[in-house]
Amino acid sequence: PPPAPHTCQGLAPCLSEEGQVNTSGPRFLLATLHPASSSSAAMDRIVSALLLSLLLLLQSYGVCGAPPQPRGTLCRTKPTDLVFIIDSSRSVRPHEFEKIKVFMSQVIEGLDVGPNSTRVGVINYASAVKNEFSLKTYQTKAGLLQAVRRIEPLSTGTMTGLAIQFAISRAFSDSEGARVRSPNFNKVAIVVTDGRPQDGVQDVSARARAAGIEIFAIGVGRVDMHTLRQIASQPLDDHVDYVESYSVIEKLTHKFQEAFCVVSDLCATGDHDCEHICISIPGAYKCACKEGFTLNSDGKTCSACSGGSGSALDLVFLIDGSKSVRPENFELVKKFINQIVDSLEVSEKQAQVGLVQYSSSVRQEFPLGQFKNKKDIKAAVKKMAYMEKGTMTGQALKYLIDSSFSIINGARPGVPKVGIVFTDGRSQDYITDAAKKAKDLGFRMFAVGVGNAVEDELREIASEPVAEHYFYTADFRTISKIGKKLQMKICIEEDPCECKSIVKFQTKVEDLINSLQQ
Repeated sequence: PPPAPHTCQGLAPCLSEEGQVNTSGPRFLLATLHPASSSSAAMDRIVSALLLSLLLLLQSYGVCGAPPQPRGTLCRTKPTDLVFIIDSSRSVRPHEFEKIKVFMSQVIEGLDVGPNSTRVGVINYASAVKNEFSLKTYQTKAGLLQAVRRIEPLSTGTMTGLAIQFAISRAFSDSEGARVRSPNFNKVAIVVTDGRPQDGVQDVSARARAAGIEIFAIGVGRVDMHTLRQIASQPLDDHVDYVESYSVIEKLTHKFQEAFCVVSDLCATGDHDCEHICISIPGAYKCACKEGFTLNSDGKTCSACSGGSGSALDLVFLIDGSKSVRPENFELVKKFINQIVDSLEVSEKQAQVGLVQYSSSVRQEFPLGQFKNKKDIKAAVKKMAYMEKGTMTGQALKYLIDSSFSIINGARPGVPKVGIVFTDGRSQDYITDAAKKAKDLGFRMFAVGVGNAVEDELREIASEPVAEHYFYTADFRTISKIGKKLQMKICIEEDPCECKSIVKFQTKVEDLINSLQQ
């Protein structure tokens, strides 16, 4: 009989009353737009993180053992009104200011951001004070990260006291989104400076602390340590930090992630003996297994299931070949396409791969099913010539809908269609209709943005629930965290324990990631 209707959210496995896994047969759309970074190592981190979670999704529609278990979280951040007060005086050189922005981005990545959780504002100061954005401006992590990326140094004097006064009177005011002082909310300011202020800080800092603002002071290089101690809250050992240069300020990220963490767990500290997954519960923990494994009777170790084979998949890459990619980065994109191909079981009955490149126009490099093995696919990818023109994302999405997943171009009826949109910039044409049509047709679309990617476009492309299908990071070094969020599963009609191929596949991907990290 046909599978029963269900209302499972996203890609979560759905169980019928008899406990069998059912599916309504979702289809998927894969679009890959370029990252514009020139950093090979950073690109490795992006793709390896994406590979681990997504290829588990692509390679086998099988899941094994007990229903998926949530992972133990490192911590939950207490709702906080957080304001960064950053020194961009003449002594802070442009490349050093970029390090401050990376540090802020990494701290933000570890927060629970939202109107009812943590809100973030940034004050930029030199001889004058600039309110880059207030606590009420951005309510999503993606919006915050993009805003941080756009901040520019002021490059004049060092009026630290003036900046702290601005925080008291403006940044932490109700009109700027600050919440009423309460035991349920923290008010925190992080001051980053590298020199001696040209005004007084002692009295104004005391007023800030008296107003309930907890102040952390970070000094860099030739900073005046006495000034830091005048600024910071007690105990000073916890609230004053020094780094010898901006190049190592990122090492403080973990300290601040812990500072905002209010619910730690044994899983986070490593005080457990779970072989695979540790799940925190109040005052204790329990163990679970990765997909493709079952929990043994000891409650700690896991065993692989046996039997079964990989499922069919139609996979089309949509590659942004616009001029902003640059030739050296386009070669990296091709390399990473082939890394994904290496992790697939390519055959007429399993995975088929197609490739489309677009810029000001759309060009099909090869359709689904043209190549029957990985060797031929990889050779064709390597030969792909760089188009180097505009960015017509809407036109490219329409091509995928109308042509790439058509039977005439090799698509198989009833076979899932999978996709990811990876972009670092704004489309030059209208994407709304094509994005909506793809979702109406049942394609599953993931949107991943880096750098100058537009959050509204990512949300428009992403399937529902949007929060599970779109991701953004300001810096390639933090994109590995996106992979952790892509732990999604798919319902199947076959025996849930028939997942031999996914076990084999997991090992292959883990080996790939280990080699990339090395």
